[in-house]
Formats: sequence, structure tokens, C-alpha cells
Amino acid sequence: MTGIKDVAERSGLSVATVSRALSGKGNVSPASRERARAAAAELGFVLSYHASSLASGRTHNVGLVVPSVHRWFYSAVIEGASAALLSAGYDLTLYNIGEDPQHRHSVFNDFLLRKRVDAVIAVSLELSEDEMQQLLAVHRPIVGIGGPLRGASTIRIDDSAIAQQATNHLIRLGHSKIAHMTGEEAYEQDFQLPGTRRGGFEKAMNDAGCAVLPEWIVSADFTIEGAYAAARQLLGGAPERPTAVFAASDEMAIGTILAARDFGLRIPEDLSVIGIDGHDLGKVMGLTTIDQDAKGQGALAVRTLLGAINNGLVLEPADTEHPTKLVVRSSTAVPKNDAA
Repeated sequence: MTGIKDVAERSGLSVATVSRALSGKGNVSPASRERARAAAAELGFVLSYHASSLASGRTHNVGLVVPSVHRWFYSAVIEGASAALLSAGYDLTLYNIGEDPQHRHSVFNDFLLRKRVDAVIAVSLELSEDEMQQLLAVHRPIVGIGGPLRGASTIRIDDSAIAQQATNHLIRLGHSKIAHMTGEEAYEQDFQLPGTRRGGFEKAMNDAGCAVLPEWIVSADFTIEGAYAAARQLLGGAPERPTAVFAASDEMAIGTILAARDFGLRIPEDLSVIGIDGHDLGKVMGLTTIDQDAKGQGALAVRTLLGAINNGLVLEPADTEHPTKLVVRSSTAVPKNDAA
């Protein structure tokens, strides 16, 4: 039976170099990596990750925990993390905890403690002190995406600042009658995202001397369908309509655009709309947005973890603000008539 020693002899490399080359771990020159792979292919040798794990104590597997796989942001983070892990020769174990508290309990009190993963990425989950202490106790590095986790490294965006940026974009165009589509109360559970973005909106409005009307603050569930229903009420149920809408997510912005079309409103002549995300549908819809690079956040989380793992370093707690970008498209423009 062909073994790694045979591959080493065929390639003229050491066993250690062949192991690193085939596993994708450690520093190996491109030439040596290619020699190792060519020799392995000639001999029909496939590296056993089980044996490698027994020898190194590592699983070459990262656990990624998300609240849902149905929301665009979470799926985009997963895509970015998965691609980075694949390139590095790592497996991904996905834990979708959903809305069942028992699922969350099982993941953090059982599955992640079995040492089947080398590291953990928690997406948009505000972990309790008990959950954090249990993960830290098994000595697995943790990276959080979406908000601060005590004792862990975090990748996040400044939600208040980008909400102000989105609102100020509308104000600079000349809008003063601006509505806000925020998230429902249920979405305040982890990191209070809707409240934080609403706070940024209100600060920008107040700083500009623009009135924040309670009837122009509407809630939805971060979906196109939910926002469509909420926007129909906003645009069809009041004697005066806003000239612009800032939605706390791109999907809610898209729902708002679809509802506006039902009333014969033109985008952006009659109503400007801006969102936050960088959703794939944004380009198709001509949506102005704050792109938060969700895929990039997932990839950065992986690089942060593997940088520590592969170099034998302890991942120190750190708060990394991921860059965002205003992408201006056709859904926002100077108001045609501020007295809409």
C-alpha cells in the first residue's frame, strides 16, 4: 500500500514537506507543492486527514454557526468563508440554529464541545457569558461576525455610521421628507441591529434639522415580502408621502421599490430608495446601497482564524471594523417635488 514515505521518495522531498504540501498547511514553495502533488497523483496516494488529525490533534475543520441560512447576509458570509476554507484545504461544518432555543443549546453545549472543529465562527449571534466560557474552555479560537464578543476576536461594520451615511446621501440630494424601514422587534435579540441603524438614521435627520415623523417609521422582517406589505401601508395609507425611504436592508429596499410601483410611483423621480447590504439583486434593481461586503467578512474571519492556527498563535481578542462602500445607482436622485 502506497504511503506518504513513498510519495516523499518519488518527489525527492521530506515527509514533512509532502505532508504540508498535500494538506495545504504551512509554508511550502509552489514548486515543492507541485512536485508533491504530481508524485502523489502518479502513485495514487491520497492524504488521510483522519491520520493527520490523530497525529496533529487538529481536525482541519472549522465550525460556522448562523441564525439562519435563508437570509441573504448569512448565505453570503457562508459563501465567503467556504471559499476561503476550501482554498486553504479545510472543511466547513455548518450549524444552522434557526429559531428553536433547543437547537442553539445543543450547538453550544454539545456539538462545539466535542472538539470536532479547530475553530468557530459565530455570525450575528450575541453569545452569553456561559456560551463563551464553554467555547474558550476547549481552547478553540473564536471569531464573531456582526458584533462584539467578550474574549473573542470580532469582525463588524459600524451600523450606526453607515445608517447615517445612507441617510445623509438622501439629505445631500435635497430630501427632507425621509421615511425609514426598520427591522421588527424580534430582530433586536442579537446586537440590536434594527435599533442601531434606526439610531443612525435619526441622528442624521436631527443633525440636518429634518423632522422624524413617527408614521414614517415602519417595521418589517428583513424580507422582500415583508417590506413590500409594510411599504404599501406607508405609501398608500397617509395623506402625505415621503420623497425618500432609507431601508435597513437591501431586501427591504427592494420590497419598497416593488410596492411603490404598485402605486404608479417612479423610482427615483417620485421616490428615492436606499438600502444597506450589497445584495446580489441590487445591481439588477438599480438600488443605491451601502455595500458591507458580506462575503469578504466571511473570508476575513477564516484568514484571521487560520493565521493563528497555522502559526501556533493564541488568537487575542480584537475588534476589527470591516470597510463598507456607498454604491450609488439609479434608485436615488434629487427630489422632483419636495412637497409630494
